[in-house]
This record gives sequence, C-alpha cells and structure tokens, in this order.
Amino acid sequence: MNAPIDVSFFARNAKPLTSYRPYWAKRFGTAPFLPMSREEMERLGWDSCDIILVTGDAYVDHPSFGMAVIGRVLEAQGFRVGIIAQPDWQSVEPFKALGKPNLFWGVTAGNMDSMINRYTADRKIRSDDAYTPGDVGGKRPDRAAIVYSQRCREAFKDAPIVLGGIEGSLRRIAHYDYWSDKVRRSIVVDAKCDLLLYGNAERALVEVAHRLARREPVESITDVRGTAFIRRPGDPSAEGWIELDSTEVDTPGHVEDHINPYLTTSEQAQAQGQSCSKEGAQPPFPPGGEGRGEGSSAFKPITIHRPQGAGGVAKLPRERTVIRLPSYEQVRSDPVLYAHANRVLHVEANPGNARALVQAHGEGATARDVWINPPPIPLTTAEMDWVFDLPYARSPHPVYADEHGRHDGATKIPAWEMIRFSVNIMRGCFGGCTFCSITEHEGRIIQSRSEDSIIKEVEDIRDKVEGFTGVISDLGGPTANMYRLGCRSPEIEAACRKPSCVYPGICQNLTTDHGPLIKIYRRARALKGIKKILIGSGLRYDLAVQSPEYVKELVQHHVGGYLKIAPEHTEQGPLSKMMKPGIGSYDRFKTMFEKYSEEAGKKQFLIPYFIAAHPGTRDEDMMNLALWLKKNGFRADQVQTFYPSPMATATAMYHSGLNPLKGVHRDERGEKVDIVRGEKRRRLHKAFLRYHDPNNWPLLREALKAMGRADLIGNGKHHLIPTFQPVTDGSYQSARKKNSTPLKPGARVQPRAGQVLTQHTGLPPRDTGGRPSGVARKPGRRPGV
Repeated sequence: MNAPIDVSFFARNAKPLTSYRPYWAKRFGTAPFLPMSREEMERLGWDSCDIILVTGDAYVDHPSFGMAVIGRVLEAQGFRVGIIAQPDWQSVEPFKALGKPNLFWGVTAGNMDSMINRYTADRKIRSDDAYTPGDVGGKRPDRAAIVYSQRCREAFKDAPIVLGGIEGSLRRIAHYDYWSDKVRRSIVVDAKCDLLLYGNAERALVEVAHRLARREPVESITDVRGTAFIRRPGDPSAEGWIELDSTEVDTPGHVEDHINPYLTTSEQAQAQGQSCSKEGAQPPFPPGGEGRGEGSSAFKPITIHRPQGAGGVAKLPRERTVIRLPSYEQVRSDPVLYAHANRVLHVEANPGNARALVQAHGEGATARDVWINPPPIPLTTAEMDWVFDLPYARSPHPVYADEHGRHDGATKIPAWEMIRFSVNIMRGCFGGCTFCSITEHEGRIIQSRSEDSIIKEVEDIRDKVEGFTGVISDLGGPTANMYRLGCRSPEIEAACRKPSCVYPGICQNLTTDHGPLIKIYRRARALKGIKKILIGSGLRYDLAVQSPEYVKELVQHHVGGYLKIAPEHTEQGPLSKMMKPGIGSYDRFKTMFEKYSEEAGKKQFLIPYFIAAHPGTRDEDMMNLALWLKKNGFRADQVQTFYPSPMATATAMYHSGLNPLKGVHRDERGEKVDIVRGEKRRRLHKAFLRYHDPNNWPLLREALKAMGRADLIGNGKHHLIPTFQPVTDGSYQSARKKNSTPLKPGARVQPRAGQVLTQHTGLPPRDTGGRPSGVARKPGRRPGV
C-alpha cells in the first residue's frame, strides 16, 4: 500500500503554502488575466504591481505554463502580479511598461531553455517557436534569462531580481555549454540576479515574497531551500557552517573508493565497516531548526573540515555542512574535475539528505562564491491540489486573439494547442535517465494530485473550455505511469542516495501498484460528456509490465491507434550510459500490448523512439540497432539526436569522456566513454536510424565497408542496404516541418511506383479518404524527453 506523501518525512519539515497571512493587496480580488498593460492595471484598480514577471513565452493562463502557475500562486497570497511576456529585448522601454515592481522582478526564459528552443541538436537555428503566437521564431533572445535580467536591472536598478525557470535550474553551477563548446559560469554570476530559485519553486517563492514584503533585505535571505545566491569571502552570514571539500565525498584520484550511488546510507556504512544504528545517527533535519549546531546557541565561524577515518564524513551534521566543489576556473580547464563536480551535484539531490554546495568563481578582487542551498521540500498532495485548483483562465491572454477574437487561427500558440485538453496529474520522475533534465528540475520524488482534484479539472475542461469535443488528450505528467508511486518507507526515501529507482533494476523499496491510476482512468472516462481519455505522456514500460491490469486498461481504453514509447536503444553499451532498461523490457511490454489489443478487437501499433549519437554509442551499436529496426519492420521518420543539455549526466560524459555513474578517476579505474563528435559521425548515427532512406545509402555503404560489414550490403531481405543507388532528391522530412531539408532544384516530387509513404512508414497506411497515393501526411511531433 502506498504511503501518502502528505504524511511523509518531507511534509513535516516545510511550512504549508496556505499558512501564510495574505498580503494587504488581497482586497483587490482575482484578476481574469494577470495584467500585461497599464490599461488592464487601471481596470483592476491597481496603481502599481507588487511583482512583475518577465517571461520568454507568450502568456497562457494555464497550469501547464510556469509563469501562469507562479503568477496565480503569488496572486493567491495577496500580491498584485503583472506579466511582461516576450518583450523586445533590444530596448529597455518594454521592461518599463508596468512601472517599477514594489517588491521584485521574477525572471524566466520560459517553459523551455531558450537555447534548446532556438537551436536544433545540430546547432541550426529553428524557424519556429511553439510558445509564440503563430509559431513564429525569434521572439526571445539567446540566453534569455541573462538578457532579461540585465534589462530589468537597467530599467529599475534597485528592484531585486529573482530568477527562476528551467534555464536557471540547469545552470546553477558552472556548466558545459554545448552551443559555445565551453564551460560557462553559473547563471547566478552571469545574470547578476539577487536570488536564483531552482526546481518547481512555489514553496521558495512564496517564502521569499512574504519576507521581501516585510522589508527584509534580499541579501539577507540566504536560508531558503531551493535557492542559489552570491556570497563574498568573509560574509558573516556564512558563520557556523562546516565546509567539506568535495573530494572527501567523491575522490577523483587515487586515495579511496568513491561512494557508490546505488547503495543506501546503511549499505554504504556496512561496506566501510561502520554502523547506521539510530544511536549514532544524525537526522537530516534535526530538532532545533536551522542555524544552531549541536549543543550550541550561536553561530560559529565557517571551518574547513577534513575528516579522519572512513566514517568521518557521515558524522558531520548535514544541516550545517556545505560541500565545496572545484572552482569554476578548475572545472573549466580540467574535464576530470568537471565530471567530479557534476557527480557530486547529482549525489546531493535528495531533499532528505542533501547538503549545501558552494563553488568559487573568480580570483582576487573578483572572487565570490555561488552558494546553492539543498533542494526544496516536495509539495504535499493538498498543496498540489491548491496550486492546480487556482482560477486559471485556461486560455491565452486576449491580446493574442485574432480579428475574430479566437486563438485557433493565425495567432494560434502550438504549445497551448497541444495541452489545451490535457490534465497534469503529477510532478517529478525517479527514472534518472542521464540525457533528461526532468529529474534535475523537478526532482525524483513524485508529487501527486488527489483523485478529486484531477476529476474536477476534467469536468472544468468539459464545461468551460471552448472547442472541447469530448476527448481528453492526456492524463499524465513527466511520465504517464508514476502517479502515487514512491518509496515504501518515508525514512528510507529521505536517506536514499541512488540516482534512479528503476535502474539497473526496480528497487525492492519502490511501490509499483498502478491501482490508484487505474481508478482515475475509469472514473474519468465514466464522466458524462467524456468520449475518450487518451494517454499522451511517455510511458515507463518497465514499470507498466509490473501491473498487467494497468497495461490492459491502458491498451483497451486509452490508446488512439498508436502508442509512443521510448526504448531509446537496443544495445547494452549505450543503454547503460542512459540508465535505461534493456530491450527485453520492451519485448515483454510489446507482447502484452499485442495480446490486450487483440482481445479488444483493435488494430493498434507501438511507435518506439530511439536516440542517435548518445555518449557510449559505438558505430557498431547503431548498426545493430538498424538491423533490429529492419527485422521488426520499423522505419523511423522521426530521429532524435542526442542533445547535451546543461547539467545532465550524459552531458558531463559528452564533455569529459568519462562515466560519472561509476566514479571519476584519473587512472585506468575511470571508465572512458565513446563520444560521438563531429558532424560526419553524428550524421552517420542518424543515417543508421533511417537506413531505409536512399539519401543515406552512400554514407552507410562507406561506413559498413570500413567496419568490415560489407556483407550487409546487398539486395536480399537479410541485407541492410542495397547495392544500387536510385536517383534521390536529397530531401528530408523532419518531425518539425520547418526543420526539414527542402527538395533540390529540379528534383522530382512524385515518388517512384509502388512507394507508399505514411506518417510512420513501415506501418499499414491509413485510409486517406481520397488522398493521392504516395502523398505523405505531416509527421507527428515527438514527445519531449
């Protein structure tokens, strides 16, 4: 039986979001939309805004958009909140549109990292932007969080700047920047913000807002979890902390073995000949609150501690211990230290036992420390319900409407259209996939809404959202099927330091009961006016196979013909670097999927997605994947190339050539990782995924001969590619239409006789109702990872 997150260890250590006394401006009531202009402020009776949010996205008042959530949460606390969406950053004037904020600026690049939003994995500029009206690109600057922060400072110099969003979260320490191919400083330094709030920041933001409203200086707010800020050497606010060198936690050298992240705290102690008995244990959050050491009534100066003996590190009081990472200058010039710092960051990620981190930037007069407090305490179910039940308009701001007052025409915002009829039921992910940034941003602990709150939102969509046809496009979140899953023991959950609950296998302490999720599916689809409930979020199929009842429910009632899942690869080498399950889990799920589809009398198909050029992938691995695809009749039209996002473990592999999952060492004990660099080799790996495309055959022939596998070149069914080369037009149809390679001048448009193109070539073509044979439909968009 699942332990409710409300009574977990974490819930007892955080002030509830609804327990704050509302700010005096609560009297103004709720705004239909948060104002974007002076005229709207006047209609609301406001003379000023207490907080102004600046975002790189168009303003959509929907709980799937971060600025809407933050704005409504602050509004519910009584603050007057205005929004400046996608301002023209070429001038400071748009940042003055709402006047000076009384309390602070809230700055974010938007729902997506601005660099990932702007550039493809091959560093090519995108011409579209799903978070902009009309899908128009170029409405936000590169590194938008930095640019917006600088303009806010220029507009009103003395107004504090609080930076948030995923762009800030993933750049809170010195990080490898794929687009400039170098290590950049923490965004706290570059943006010159007063505070950075990382992760889902409702809890931290509400506390910071109320403290600033009490006229507490922003520079004194240094004790809020989930925040990062600058400290100068000798800062008195650092008194009483014990500083621990990060190499004592994880040694990137020859001295002692690293801490195995797959062991629990007690297992680590046992491996070192120690004990984890309660008599000598230090609770992660001891009674007495922050700011007091054991037996002490006052802060003491910061001390640099080098523990003696094997158990020294574990005996330090975690709540007053800060780990010093290698400096920016060190990680910039030493890839080994970069991998080490990244490893320590991920080890110190559990809110129950994480310690503060500090990293020096600059030397001499420019020296300062970036101080990162432990992650925020997860929201309880009651708090999740409160956040999602706020009065969202569930539509874009009226300023984006077309001449007919609608949002589904030329000014349509694709990201809103995608989630318009969907419901977010949870947050977080304990999968730990190394290429994914969800864990770094939302955390590993699942935060679930109550069943009643979810059903209420479905009813609201049915009754209030214009254009609803009876189909809910998704009941999900970062993953489709982690709702209410978690550790069997709150105490174990608070002490665990594993990077994943499902790799290399499913943890024995993890509950895999999908019963609560099945109940929601059945209750939602039984509602009057609901024709279909689809599941569009990515499915964790290694968890799903633990519950055959769930798979049956999903397959027979919630699949719209195609179900997208992401095995990512077939070969153990790259899968081990991704922390993904073996292809055997996919095969087991496929068997169940086909069985239950047949029982329901439905013809349904799995659409597997794969990643090319991931760290640890050899050319032979991609060749074997291509052979698997051909054997199973798949022809991938949508190809995902590895994209090194800041702070991801796979990005640390890409930059350093080392595997942080197994410890970082300078000698032969450090595992080297095969890195796919250079345009030619990345194109080769993508070509293996699209082995059926004649445009790729010359490159594949050359590679197969070089690999000694010319036996795969031939015209038989067992060959991968043929010996002949047809005339090709050189075009490529991408999942994002505007990123496709156009036809060459003079190329023929009509396909050759017998060629059939469908949304996913290799599957039976759909009845097109008269569509000319061979004309392709627009391919679907790959789900986010």
